[in-house]
Amino acid sequence: MHIADGIIAAEICVAADAVSVGALYAFGRRTRPEDVPRMGFAATAIFAASLIHFPLAGTSVHLGLIGIAGILLGIRSFPVIFTALLFQSLIFQHGGLISVGLNTINLGAGALLAWGIWRWRSIPEQLRAFSAGFCGILLPALLMALEFELTGYGRGAFYILSVYAIVAALEGGLTLTIVSFFRKVKPELLDSEILEADVWEAEE
Repeated sequence: MHIADGIIAAEICVAADAVSVGALYAFGRRTRPEDVPRMGFAATAIFAASLIHFPLAGTSVHLGLIGIAGILLGIRSFPVIFTALLFQSLIFQHGGLISVGLNTINLGAGALLAWGIWRWRSIPEQLRAFSAGFCGILLPALLMALEFELTGYGRGAFYILSVYAIVAALEGGLTLTIVSFFRKVKPELLDSEILEADVWEAEE
């Protein structure tokens, strides 16, 4: 789910890069030293997951781990996703350098939505975990389909959604499995707040 350079107009990509840089600053500027190992582990997992492709409905897809990144990292998932996407582009030409900001916004939005779903404590944990994984992939797919449609790239851009709905269901199941595992062996990972309060308080 990476947009390569040359598909979306360069001026749109540059504008998205500027927005992405601002988000990186806002979401990462008060990162604590103790947060860094978890962020590094998540970036490595996202990077590695992108290398394992499997055929589906006439195309090739891979898992993203976006939902679990949102659950474990909150707003810190945005700089983690940017780092993983940047290295994917530099090393494997997976995505583009000019479009890395746009890709980060798409996938980062999925992670932030997953984080918001996870924080909705009135919903049972298992449902929250599955929904976070599912929506963490489906929202970026929707954003990418909209971007393709608005720029007139190809036909049947929304066919992407039907494919990624299947991937999203797989992501939801995987996220539920990971959350259940962490709940048993290291529940503090799920309950800690690596999150947003210090960032927003700093703005006051």
